[in-house]
Amino acid sequence: MTRPAARGGSRASADRLARLLNLVPYLLARPGIEIAEAAGDLGVTERQLREDLELLWVCGLPGYGPGDLIDMAFDGDRVTITYDAGIDRPLRLTPDEALALVVALRMLAETPGVANREAVERALAKIEDAGDLVGAPVAVRLPGDTRRVEALRAAVEGGKALRITYYTAARDETTERVIDPLRMLMVGGRAYVEAWCRRAEAVRLFRADRIDAITELAEPATVPPQAVPHDLTEGVFRPSPDLPLITLRIGRGERWITEYYPCERVEAGDGDQWLVSLRVTDLGWARRFVLGLGPDATVVAPVELAEQVRATVAAALDAYAVPTAALRRPASDSGPTDLASPVGVPSGDPAMAGRTQ
Repeated sequence: MTRPAARGGSRASADRLARLLNLVPYLLARPGIEIAEAAGDLGVTERQLREDLELLWVCGLPGYGPGDLIDMAFDGDRVTITYDAGIDRPLRLTPDEALALVVALRMLAETPGVANREAVERALAKIEDAGDLVGAPVAVRLPGDTRRVEALRAAVEGGKALRITYYTAARDETTERVIDPLRMLMVGGRAYVEAWCRRAEAVRLFRADRIDAITELAEPATVPPQAVPHDLTEGVFRPSPDLPLITLRIGRGERWITEYYPCERVEAGDGDQWLVSLRVTDLGWARRFVLGLGPDATVVAPVELAEQVRATVAAALDAYAVPTAALRRPASDSGPTDLASPVGVPSGDPAMAGRTQ
């Protein structure tokens, strides 16, 4: 019970340290500023700012005597730094800090959808030059097909329409579409192109790693006025009340579902079991999803989904079954006339029961 509080306290301490390091140069550049104005600029309350200023009284250089500590003067509600203890000096990055920034900026430069890549590259050049890291043996590559992402990015920047062959996982089908790209995005570590789909006559998101083929068309992208980009602040999938709701009973090994998918309800059941309810795009996707889980997952609702899963499992078992006659020895052969019952698991198999209810 104490760990969450410890993590929260650590985060608050780190935030306050960053605020204190920024506070001294800020006040040095604005002698005599009103505390209320400074609090507004720094995004804190007046009370918090006064507490930070009181803490600065005991901060300074080793020795920590009267001439070593940060000092300031107050004139009513105004404050002026009178001794900064050297905090006005430019901060210098350590080699490890500079390398970490280089890696982060190179990754940002590779990320689809970055609006001002030139600014990122200028900042990268300055840090590499200042830290003697020009030509450092650091290569940053995002997961996925880089050439495909680059082709999509070029189409977005060049305003060209595309013909793509796309795999839709929700329906387990591959289709050919003509799209008018709007922008490139990186969501959850995956690259997407958002575009007007002429086939659906709506704005759609296409995952780059599910695009099997790309052809740039000679015609320019034509985006109709009603094409509005999606709000992806809460992720790609936005569950809504009109989507099917499924309920599963899961064991300990399947609890990752509650962290990976947005769930409407999670309740503790008997023993280690949980009842989990979530929205899905359609029951076809839900059927494949449940079939991919382990035997600790049971469909509680809807009945239609349970029947679909049961029928799919039964068909799979039938495909592995061997007719009884094929297992009988010829009459002239010595030994038992019937070696075994049909190969395959009987209809009451727990593996099937574990999928549905």
